[in-house]
Amino acid sequence: MRSLYPTHRFKLGIPLALLLLMCFQHIGAQEIEARAYSNAPIDINFLSAGIAQAKSSNHTLTSEVVSLTHILDVGGQSGKLSLVLPYAEITGTSKAGSQTVNASSEGLSDPLLKASVNLYGAPALTLDQFKNYQQDLIIGASLAASIPWGKYNNDQLVNVGANRWFIQPGIGASQALGPWRFELAGAATIYTSNTNFMGGNSLSQNPVYSTQTHAIYYFPSTAWMSVDATYYIGGQSYLNGAPINSSQENWRFGSTLSYPVNKHNAIRLYASTGIYSRTNNSYDLFGISWQYRFGGGL
Repeated sequence: MRSLYPTHRFKLGIPLALLLLMCFQHIGAQEIEARAYSNAPIDINFLSAGIAQAKSSNHTLTSEVVSLTHILDVGGQSGKLSLVLPYAEITGTSKAGSQTVNASSEGLSDPLLKASVNLYGAPALTLDQFKNYQQDLIIGASLAASIPWGKYNNDQLVNVGANRWFIQPGIGASQALGPWRFELAGAATIYTSNTNFMGGNSLSQNPVYSTQTHAIYYFPSTAWMSVDATYYIGGQSYLNGAPINSSQENWRFGSTLSYPVNKHNAIRLYASTGIYSRTNNSYDLFGISWQYRFGGGL
């Protein structure tokens, strides 16, 4: 018969491992993303590459990310398809009772696919048509999925791959007011079980529900800056059906600056920090990315 806690060290290390896994998942699944529901010319592509680092009190997660987004016509409204490919390194040491738990993992993380469509207020326009477009209210919906292709070792408590899927439906709105855009979005992240956790144990998790809001200011140069906030709750975890931590409740605040170098290239800087965390899994996040825009008649 399979033991719920095969060793004393396993038992002590489980809560710590989950905090590290949740920290990683929130960076991808619960990213504070300004302009998620906005309009852009169809057939435009965005290729981006960047690096981000998340630091908790004892651990550091560094992620290098490449992504590709394509803007398309979906029933007369604009939509987009995105593919995100992350690579990650996590390091750190923590105490779990009298035991020292070392976290060290590096490799390809789980890729992310995301599709979104604007349902109202963002007509599908060519680049020439888009020059006369003025935003008012945009309402949109999205669906993201994480594919468990990342590096995973079932002998380790902490991995850069999760060995499970998640799907994330979302909905949001963006209202223009002069040079400002005010956004509100909500999502639910639903996880499958990791049935090969530490040698065949089953690790499962309740859905995480999140909401985020952004106030975005556009400068005459087309640079923009946002002030961001997100709140998420839920995500209680279970090992072989037995609860091993409580439900999460977290508040994060951050800011993003996007600066266009020319019509093809832009640089983005972003940072966020945990303001409140019920389960002590707050972290500080800093990142920089470069974006190249091509196609659609550019």
